[in-house]
Amino acid sequence: MKKLILTLIAALGLAAGSVQAAGNTVAWDKAPGKTNDLASLQNGAKVFVNYCLSCHSAAFMRFNRLRDIGLTEQQIKDNLLFTTEKVGETMKASIDPKQAKEWFGANPPDLTVIARSRAGHGGTGADYLYTFLRSFYRDETKATGWNNVLFPNVGMPHALWQLQGERRPIFEEHESHGQTTHVFKGWEQVTPGAMTPLQFDQTVGDLVNYLQWMGEPAQNTRVRVGVWVLIFLGFFTLIAWRLNAAFWKDVK
Repeated sequence: MKKLILTLIAALGLAAGSVQAAGNTVAWDKAPGKTNDLASLQNGAKVFVNYCLSCHSAAFMRFNRLRDIGLTEQQIKDNLLFTTEKVGETMKASIDPKQAKEWFGANPPDLTVIARSRAGHGGTGADYLYTFLRSFYRDETKATGWNNVLFPNVGMPHALWQLQGERRPIFEEHESHGQTTHVFKGWEQVTPGAMTPLQFDQTVGDLVNYLQWMGEPAQNTRVRVGVWVLIFLGFFTLIAWRLNAAFWKDVK
């Protein structure tokens, strides 16, 4: 009974998050990645380990599962593991949970299935994450020094700011029934980052692609097997149809 109650609470929490996302007026950009693009997935895994894993865990994903995206065990050890980790371990955040709660107000969420949990009326979970990670701006009034157009007052800092640089959101005022609203119109680059805007978008696309793959690592196998199953069923249906015709041809 207790497990059922906790499950219902979690479901309601996800629903509330979807409603909040649905109420946001910022349109979600289409994520460019494909989960069968191994080069994109490998780069996304590298970005995830270097920029996300310090705060966010992926507790249901083991490092050796990255062999499914074309990495060898030696490549995983050399490029994606810290000195104290083993290739068979799960992806655990290096931050202390107590410190994380003190700094950010709450422990950063686990990201194993984050792409599956953020889908809404604006698009897929990958679309949401792709837009969210590219929507940070400097805001000195916040404890982290950052804010987000898609997720106002978010407690997360901009982990990729050195790559993107600093941008300023452009809002347009609209008067309606005596009330003033600010509508987001675009961005102004304040200081450049280590990457061009196109390079940064591609890097975020790779990261989101990896997050989407991580939520269901077997999806490419499932799709591939599903295609062969449909081909077999189609071929078997043709045979059954011809056998049925041959059996009944002399029956009047």
